[in-house]
Amino acid sequence: SARALAERCGVPLVNGINHPATLAQAAAFLAEHGALMLKAVAGGGGRGIRAVSRESELEQAYTRCQSEAQTAFGNNELYVEQLIARARHIEIQILGDGTGAVTHLWERDCSLQRRNQKLVEIAPSPNLNPAIRDAMIDCALVMAKAVNYQGLGTFEFLVDEDRTGQFYFMEANPRVQVEHTVTEEVTGVDLVQSQLKLFSGHTLSGLALETAPEPRGFAIQARINAECLQANGDTVPSGGTITAYEPPTGPGLRVDGSGYAGYTISPVYDSLLAKLIAHGHDYGSALRRLYRALCEFRLSGVASNIGLLQNLLKHPAVEAWKVTTRFVEAQLPELIPLTTDPKHPQLHFDNIQTTSTTNAEAPPLPAGMISVEAPSMGTVVSLDVTEGNTVAKGQTIAVLEAMKMEFVVKASQSGIVQTIIAVPGSMVTRGEALIFLEPGEEGAGIVKTEQAVDLEYIRADLDEALERHSKLTDDRRPDAVAKRHRTNQRTARQNVEQLLDPNSYNEYGALALAAQRRRRSIDKLIELSPADGLITAIGTVNAETFGAAAASCAAMAYDYTVFAGTQGLANHRKADRILALAEQWHIPLVLFAEGGGGRPSDTDTNGVSYLDCQSFISMARLSGKVPTLGIVSGRCFAGNAALLGCCDTIIATQNANVGMAGPAMIEGGGLGSYTPEEIGPVSVMAPNGVIDILVEDEAEAVRTAKQYLSYFQGTLKEWTCEDQRRLRHLIPENRMRVYDIREVIRTLADDDSVLELRRQFAPGLITAFIRIEGRPIGLIANNPMHLGGAVDAAAGDKATRFMELCNTHKLPILSLCDTPGFMVGPEAETQATVRRVANMFVAAAKLSVPFYTVVLRKAYGLGAQAMAAGSTLTPFFTAAWPSGEFGPMGLEGAVRLGFAKELAAQPDESSRKNMFDALVAKAYEQGKAINVASYLEIDAVIDPQDTRTWLVRGLNAAARRPIPDN
Repeated sequence: SARALAERCGVPLVNGINHPATLAQAAAFLAEHGALMLKAVAGGGGRGIRAVSRESELEQAYTRCQSEAQTAFGNNELYVEQLIARARHIEIQILGDGTGAVTHLWERDCSLQRRNQKLVEIAPSPNLNPAIRDAMIDCALVMAKAVNYQGLGTFEFLVDEDRTGQFYFMEANPRVQVEHTVTEEVTGVDLVQSQLKLFSGHTLSGLALETAPEPRGFAIQARINAECLQANGDTVPSGGTITAYEPPTGPGLRVDGSGYAGYTISPVYDSLLAKLIAHGHDYGSALRRLYRALCEFRLSGVASNIGLLQNLLKHPAVEAWKVTTRFVEAQLPELIPLTTDPKHPQLHFDNIQTTSTTNAEAPPLPAGMISVEAPSMGTVVSLDVTEGNTVAKGQTIAVLEAMKMEFVVKASQSGIVQTIIAVPGSMVTRGEALIFLEPGEEGAGIVKTEQAVDLEYIRADLDEALERHSKLTDDRRPDAVAKRHRTNQRTARQNVEQLLDPNSYNEYGALALAAQRRRRSIDKLIELSPADGLITAIGTVNAETFGAAAASCAAMAYDYTVFAGTQGLANHRKADRILALAEQWHIPLVLFAEGGGGRPSDTDTNGVSYLDCQSFISMARLSGKVPTLGIVSGRCFAGNAALLGCCDTIIATQNANVGMAGPAMIEGGGLGSYTPEEIGPVSVMAPNGVIDILVEDEAEAVRTAKQYLSYFQGTLKEWTCEDQRRLRHLIPENRMRVYDIREVIRTLADDDSVLELRRQFAPGLITAFIRIEGRPIGLIANNPMHLGGAVDAAAGDKATRFMELCNTHKLPILSLCDTPGFMVGPEAETQATVRRVANMFVAAAKLSVPFYTVVLRKAYGLGAQAMAAGSTLTPFFTAAWPSGEFGPMGLEGAVRLGFAKELAAQPDESSRKNMFDALVAKAYEQGKAINVASYLEIDAVIDPQDTRTWLVRGLNAAARRPIPDN
C-alpha cells in the first residue's frame, strides 16, 4: 500500500513487485534486474528479509523468509525489490493531526546495520546533501498529506551512493520507532507524549509543532544486544542470566534499558537490552561521548555486542561517516573484539561466547561419535535428517528459530546419523546436541551433496519461457515481415535493433499479450499479439564513441503488424513502465510512433472511458528532463500522434501521415470520408512545423536519430573542417546581394556535423545542431534568401522553441545574425507577430547556457536584438565580421523616414537619388561594424576565418562555470 501511495504521489521507488510475489515471480525479477531483496509484506525489524544475488540462493532464502514472516507476523507473504548495492538508510520523522496538517522533525541516519537490523542511529545525518534531505522531506510530507496522516510516522528512504542525488522511498512505519530517542535529543520534542496527545485530538498548532525546530547538535544511539558474536563474525542470541548491570551516567547521556542483575534472557523475544544515547554539540563530540559511555557500561553474565560497538565507533569510516547499509557485514572480520587492553575491558575476546551450555538431560556422547550442536538458543523448526542417513560436510541438518529469525544448522563433518536427540517444536540452548554423528569420509558410504550438473539440460519451465520468447522474433513471423517489406517499410524489431547498440539492451514486457483473453485463447493471443504490439527496451546508442555511461537510451516501438500498432491495455502499462524508468534514471527516449491510436477490441477490463490512462502525461513529463525523439513512418493517428507530439523533435519519412484523428474518427464525427493518405501528409506537416526532420525511409530515420542523440552525448575526439579562409569570401562585397547562409554554416562547422531542424517551416530562420572541434552546439541563423532574413512570426516560434531545447539539454547556442529586423505590416500583425516574436526575448532571458552572437552583415532593430539574446551585451561575446552593419532600423528606411522633408525638397528625381545615396553612405559609415565596435556596443570585429577560434575560446571560458539545472 505504501509503495502504491508513493507511485501515485510521484515519489521515487526502487524497482519492485507491488504485490505478494510467488517464488517464480521472484525468480523472474531476479533474472531481469539482478540482485534483489525479499521482504515480508507485513514485516519490519529485519524479520523476513534477505538479499539474494544468485539464482541458486533464491529458493532457500524464499523459504526462510516465508517461515520467519509467518512466525513474526502471522503472514508469510513476501514482496520483492531490486537490491541497491551501496545505500544509506535515511528516515524522516513525520507528525500529523489527521486534519491534513503534517510536519516533520528532520531525519535520522540508520545506515549502520547488520543483517538488515539497525545497530547505530544518528540524528541529523552527517554528510547528507541538503538538497537530497529537503527532497526526501518533501516526499514524506506529500505522502503524509495524501492520507491525512494522524500520529507519528517514519518514512524511510534509501540514498543510492552509486548514483549521485538519487534516492528511493522504501517503507513507512506508523508507530514510534526504537531510534526515536535521537530525534528527541536534537529537537527537544517528546515523541511519545506527542503521539498520545495527537491521538487525543490535539492539533499540531495546539502543540506548537507546525514547523520543525532546528536540530541542536547531534545525537547517536547504540543498541546493546544480548547476543553471541562468534569468531567467524556470525551472531546468535545469547542465553543466561545477567549478573551485573550498571549503565553509565553523566551529562549528554541517556540510557533506555530493560536489564537488571538477575534478569534471565529469553530467546523468544528481541535481544535488545538497552539503548545508549549520547548527545553533543557536533558529530565528533557525540561520537567520543558514546564511545566513552560504552567503555563504562558494566554488563556481566551474558554475552553482548558492546565490544563490537566500541570497535565500530573507532573505525575511520564511521568517524568520517562514510558508511552504507552493508558496511558492518563487510567489515566484520576487523570489528570482532580481539584485544585485551585493560583500559577497555569490553574489548576482549572473552566477550565472545565460545563455550557450550549443554542440556543436562541430553544423553552422554557415545564413544567415537561427534555431536552437531545448536549454535544458539532457539526452537527447532525442522530436522532434515533421519537416523541411518549419511550426510556430507555442509549438508543442512536442522533449522532453528530465535527472536523470530531462522538459523540453518549444517554438518561440520561427513558421517552417518546414529541418534537424533532434538525434535521439531522443542527449545534448545546454545551448544545443546541435536544429533550424534558417526564420522566418515566421502567415498566410504558418504556421498557428496553436490551433484554434477548437466549445463546443457533445459528444464521444463525454462523451455516454456524460451519457446515463448522465440515467437517474438521476426523469423517466426515471415508473413508479417513480408507484408512490411512490400511497402518498403521495416518491422519494429528491425528499427529497434538498428537504433540500439548490439547486445546492449534489455527488452521490457516482451511476454505481454493483448487484453483479449475473454474472446481469444492464449495460443491465439501469442500468435496475434506478440509483446502486445509495443517493443520497449533500454540499451545504449553510440556507446562505442561516447562510452556506455553517456549513451543510455530507451526505445518504444509500436508494431504495426499487431492490430495496426494500436494502443492496448497491456501495452499502455508497458509504456508507463518504460516512461517511468526514463524519467527516474534520466534516460533519453526514442519513440517509433506508427499506429492508429486506441484499440477498442480489448475486453479484459472493467473500465469505461479509459481517460485515467497515464501514458500521455508520463510522456509529457519527460519534456525538459531528457531528450525525446519521435520517428514516424506510415500512418500515425490519434493516441500515437499525441505521444509523437510530446517529443522534442520529430523525424518523419516521405510516406508518413500524421493526424490527431484518423479516417474512422473523422467520419464518425460527421466530418466527411477521407483516406489515410489525405490526412496530415508530410507536404502539410513539414511546412507547418510538426515535422522537424524529413528523411527518405526508416533506415535513414534511425541513422538520423543516432546523429541527433549524439549532440547530447558529448564531444567527438576526432574532427575535420573546411579551410576557414573560405569564410572571407562567402559574404558578397555588394551589401545588397543575397548569399547562401547554409554554405556559411557548412564551412564554419565540423565536416558532416550539421543537422538542420524544421527546414520547411519558417524558412527565414535556420535552426540546427552543429559541432565545433567536436563540441556540440545549437545554431540559429537568419536566411537572407527568404524575406531578406527578416524575423516573422513563424521564425519567432521556431527560434524560441529551439533556444528552449538547447537550454534544457545544456547545449551552448551560436547565433549568426543577418536581419533587417522584424517582419512588419498589416499582414504580419494578423499572425500574432507581437506575441510570437517577443517570445524570443522571453526565452533568451531564461537561458542558462552560453550564448554567442556573430553578426555576418545586417543587424538592425529589435530583430537583431532578438538574435543577440535581447541585447548585443547579453551574449558571452558579440563579434562582427567586417561586413557587419548596425542600426536601430534598416539604413535605407532610416534615411527615408529621417530625411523625408529634405528629400522631398529636391528639385528632381536625380537630385533626390544623389542625396539619398549620400545619406545612406554616411549612415553606413556610421553603422559599420568597425565604428560600432569603437563605441563598445559590440565586443570585437574579427576576421571571418577566426570565427571558430573565437568560439572555441569562448566555449572554454564559459565552461568554467557549471551550467545550473533548469
